[in-house]
Formats: sequence, structure tokens, C-alpha cells
Amino acid sequence: MTLRRTVLSALAALALAVPLAASAQDAYPARPIRMVVPFGPGTSTDIVARIFAEAMGQSLHQAIVVENRAGAGGNIGTDLVAKAPADGYTIVMGTVGTHAINPGLYRKMPYDALKDFAPLGFAGYTPTLLVVAANSPFQSLKDLQAAAKKSGGISFASAGNGTSGHLAGELLKARLGGEMVHVPYKEGGLAMSDVIAGQAQFMFYHPAAVMPQVKAGKLRALGVSSAKRSAAAPDVPTITEQGYGDFDLVAWFMLYAPAGTPAPVLAKLREAVNASVANPEVKARLVAQGLEVPVLKPDELVAFGRAEIVKWSELVKRSGAQVD
Repeated sequence: MTLRRTVLSALAALALAVPLAASAQDAYPARPIRMVVPFGPGTSTDIVARIFAEAMGQSLHQAIVVENRAGAGGNIGTDLVAKAPADGYTIVMGTVGTHAINPGLYRKMPYDALKDFAPLGFAGYTPTLLVVAANSPFQSLKDLQAAAKKSGGISFASAGNGTSGHLAGELLKARLGGEMVHVPYKEGGLAMSDVIAGQAQFMFYHPAAVMPQVKAGKLRALGVSSAKRSAAAPDVPTITEQGYGDFDLVAWFMLYAPAGTPAPVLAKLREAVNASVANPEVKARLVAQGLEVPVLKPDELVAFGRAEIVKWSELVKRSGAQVD
């Protein structure tokens, strides 16, 4: 009789637990959600995250708290979310760096960019602009090419080894030929200041950062890194248009939840992301940052992520960049 009572009690507890679990998912979110930003305050990732935190919070009728966890090229904050409970209360604003470049750049990764995450939706993507100082002699990519082939070559700046700007520069070097020495900086603003001052000949950087300097007459944009022109700089031709092969590199932001998050919770989060993107006010704020936002299905997001890892890993290998 004791065994029978034990079995019956276990079955009764299981029967009660199933509707309770379903009820918890139906009630989601019942408390504030944490959105981890794996970079510091004021960065492009942080700005985009705060736009989405506000908009998604309104859609979900719950506060979304942004938490900056910078370090190791974004790996620290991203790994925190990879290992967080898969309950929908911790998500991350991933980037091309954390989910495409770093897997090829770091010898040891603390997380698997594909297996440890469930993509929620694009937060935006942006090409980078190839810029030179406004008073430089370079008026075109042909001018850069000619200078690179002279004795001593030229130099280009970036926000650091293995960044999208560094790898775009390496691809340009492969296409134009000649000597182009990479000069890494601790952050993009410092690199841009030195390009303006003529300490480095060019750099690739986000439109939101460089276009104010272009309009102020301090920088000149010579090309766009994406396959199509940027909405933020429609008069600037793409590198491909200028005859230098298939050149299509963009920086991007994407929201992720930990793998294993229940399907109903993922559905609510994805609805909130899509509702944010469809909001005209949010869209205007993203456009002001030089971003475009495609809406893709979950399986398309996974396929995109897989293809991006392959693309950027090849560029990392070509550049020789490596982080222990």
C-alpha cells in the first residue's frame, strides 16, 4: 500500500505541475526582463538596446532593464546570457562581433554562438562607410589603390583587432592590392580622430558616427561596405559599384534568448521585437542611427547567423588576427 500511495502521490503532483507550468508561461512576463548589453554605456550596441528595451517593454507591459556587461570583445556579457536560466527573463543584444566574428577570432570561446542561443529578431544592420580626412588627397578608391602601391604604402585605422572595421580594411587590401598597414585603436572615436588628423589614411566605421563629421567637412566618404547603398548616405557609391568585386559586409545587432527557452515565451518575445520594428517612432530612431531592420522568420535568422560565421571566420583567417 505504501508503494501505491507513493506512485499515486507522484502522479497527482505531476498532474498539478503541468497546468502550473503552462499557467506560468501564459502569464509571462510576470516580472522585469533583463537585457544584457555586452559592451559599455554609450556604444552603438547600448544605444540600440535601449531603443528596443523601451519599445518591447511597452509591448510586453513589463519593464526591460538594460545591464551593461562589457569585456573580452563582448564575450563576457554574452556568455552570461548563454548560461542564464532559459525562462525568458534574461536576453542579450548580440552583435556581428559576439555572434559572427568572435567564434573565429578567439582561440577559446566560452559559448557556442549557434547552439547556446535562440534568435528573437533583428535589431538592425548597417554598412560601414570608408572615410578619409576631408583635406586628404584621396578622392576615390583608385587614389587609395595608387598610394597603397607606392613605396611605404598607406595605413588604416579601426576600433580594434578583429572588429568589423578591421576586417573590412583587410578585404579592401585584398581587392586593391599594395601595402595597407592596420593600426588598431581602443575604440572607434579615437581612430576617427586620427583619420581626421591625417595620422591614418582611412577607416571603415558606422554611418551614425561618421556622417556628422562628413557633414561638418572633416571627413570624406569614398565607399559603402554593403552590396547596396546606405540609406544614411545614399550619394556614396558601394565598393562593388566601383569595380572591386563582390564586397558585402555589414555590422548588425540581433536579440537572443538562451537556447531551451519555452516556445510560448519565445513567441511573445519575438512578437515584441517585430512590434517594435513596425512602430514608426522606433523605426525613425533606428534610421537616425543609420540602421535598416529586415524582419526574418526564426529559421531564416538561424541560417543568417550560420552564414555570417563562415563569412567572418574566413576574413579573420585572412587577416591573421587572433585573440587568446
